Amino acid sequence: MRLRCGRRRPFAGKARVALSVLAMGLFSACAGDADEPIDPRLQNPLLRASRFNETAPDLFQARLETTAGVFVIEVHREWAPLGADRFYNLVKQGWYDGVRFHRVLQDFTAGWGIHDDPYVNFVWQKELLLDDPVTESNTRGRVSFARSGANSRTTHVFVNHKDNASLDDRFAPFGEVIEGMDVVDGLYAGYGDGPPRGEGVYQARALALGAEYFDAEFPELDRIERATIR
Repeated sequence: MRLRCGRRRPFAGKARVALSVLAMGLFSACAGDADEPIDPRLQNPLLRASRFNETAPDLFQARLETTAGVFVIEVHREWAPLGADRFYNLVKQGWYDGVRFHRVLQDFTAGWGIHDDPYVNFVWQKELLLDDPVTESNTRGRVSFARSGANSRTTHVFVNHKDNASLDDRFAPFGEVIEGMDVVDGLYAGYGDGPPRGEGVYQARALALGAEYFDAEFPELDRIERATIR
């Protein structure tokens, strides 16, 4: 589900600079003098991935308030324990608040999981999650973590717009939409897929630049205003 290289290049230099600055900032925060001021961007609690380690309840619901309306995901931990735990922690800690639906493909899937803060993306792209065995099918409304290969799940999640049995060899559903599937169906899909299949969001640049890239190139994307556990 991750996208590969594309044709858009204007942000490439900025992306490299952003990642370099982040790496230096993280190093300075750890190795610098205790009396030196710390970049406030490095104090974001979402950067402390080690704290996202609670075991999820066997059954819980996540309520997502979005710019298109509200939908509710019911999570069954037995379906995919590792994925359920990761999703539970991300929602509970507010990771998805403000996150955009960056890959919405009509009659296929609607995905999200790239933060507006590049610092947060930098940290979490290294928090790879082991794969869960696939025990349920990717039918309409089911929710799975995206992956680019074995044991590569991080924060990217998608809802199936239709029955996608062809995904069952790679993607393990951990929950399903039980309220507001019409909201998921109505998420903005005008930008289409990203490079090389289309001119939509190029995920590498989105990860490196966050809000700067989204606001400049894809202002119509819907977003999650608030996600909560209930």
